[in-house]
Amino acid sequence: MNESKGMVDLAKRLVAYFSATGTTGRVAERLAKAAGADLYQIVPAKAYTRADLDWNDASSRTSVEKGDESSRPALAGGVPDVSGYDVVFVGFPIWWYVEPRIVDTFLEACDLSGKTVVAFATSGGSGISGATKRIRTILPKARVLEGRALNGAPSQRELSDWVDGLGL
Repeated sequence: MNESKGMVDLAKRLVAYFSATGTTGRVAERLAKAAGADLYQIVPAKAYTRADLDWNDASSRTSVEKGDESSRPALAGGVPDVSGYDVVFVGFPIWWYVEPRIVDTFLEACDLSGKTVVAFATSGGSGISGATKRIRTILPKARVLEGRALNGAPSQRELSDWVDGLGL
């Protein structure tokens, strides 16, 4: 509900996120509050270690996953029932200009047909357009809006303004 504008927002929202180091998780928590959304953490069955995240090592887990388009790391547990949600925000760190393969696992495991999907990401410098493009191919039956990089520590006001500006 957007009480500041006196409007009642009936869209049920979910913020689902993957965070390897906690950065995306902190943004996701603030975004869920700003969007009046439920929060769900995408957790890999096998946690990523510091060595796994070493993008300078061609044999690191993330480097190997990046090189394999079909790579779908397993999730810990199942996925949430998304049938009651109209809008799903999906957050992740940008890895090699796109979303991590664990996010693809999540997207393919959920039926997001007919839903509005909005990506958000944290990154040391890469944009989100490559990830948005890939997500559109993974979810051809969803309405995938242009995503946004939410770097630094966006304020509640900035997040609320972004969500309001989406026209959801």
